[in-house]
Amino acid sequence: VSIGTTAGFTTADYNAWPSLLAPLLLFGSFAGGCAASTTGGIKVVRIALLFKQGIREVVRMIHPNAELPIKIGHRKVPDRVVQAVWGFFSVYMGFYLIIFFLMMAAGLDVVTAFSAVAATLNNLGPGLGDVASNFGVVPDFGLWVGIFAMLLGRLEIFPLLVLLTPYFWRR
Repeated sequence: VSIGTTAGFTTADYNAWPSLLAPLLLFGSFAGGCAASTTGGIKVVRIALLFKQGIREVVRMIHPNAELPIKIGHRKVPDRVVQAVWGFFSVYMGFYLIIFFLMMAAGLDVVTAFSAVAATLNNLGPGLGDVASNFGVVPDFGLWVGIFAMLLGRLEIFPLLVLLTPYFWRR
C-alpha cells in the first residue's frame, strides 16, 4: 500500500524479499494513486484510459468504421481527454528516459538508475539497488537530477513545464 500510494514509508527491507516482488512493487508505483491526489506516478485513471484506448485501436483494426467511444463508468470520455493522456504519457516517458540516462551518466548502475528515477519521478521514496535504503551513494549531480525529477513528479509535468515556459511569464 505504501509503495502503491507513493507514501515512501517502509517497515522492512523489501530488497531482501524474493527477486520478483521488489521490481513488481516498483512498477506498481507507476500507477500511483487516483486523479487529483498528491501521489506520484502516472495515476490510475490515466493508465485505465491508455489501456482502453489500446483496446479501442485493436477493435478499430477489425472494424475500421465503428464508432467506439471510451467510457469511464457510464460517461463518455471526450477524445480530447484521451489525446491529452497520450500526450502526458509520451512526455512522462521522455522525461523518464532523459533522467534515467542522466542518472547513469552520474555513475549509477542500470538497476539503481532505473529505480532511482522511479523513486524520484513517482515520489516513491525507496528504490532498488544502491538506493534501496537511501540516496547517500548518489553523487551530487545525480542528487540534483533527482531533485528536478521529484519536482516533476510532485508538481506534475505539464504545470511545471508551463511555469518554465517564457511565454507564460510574458502575459
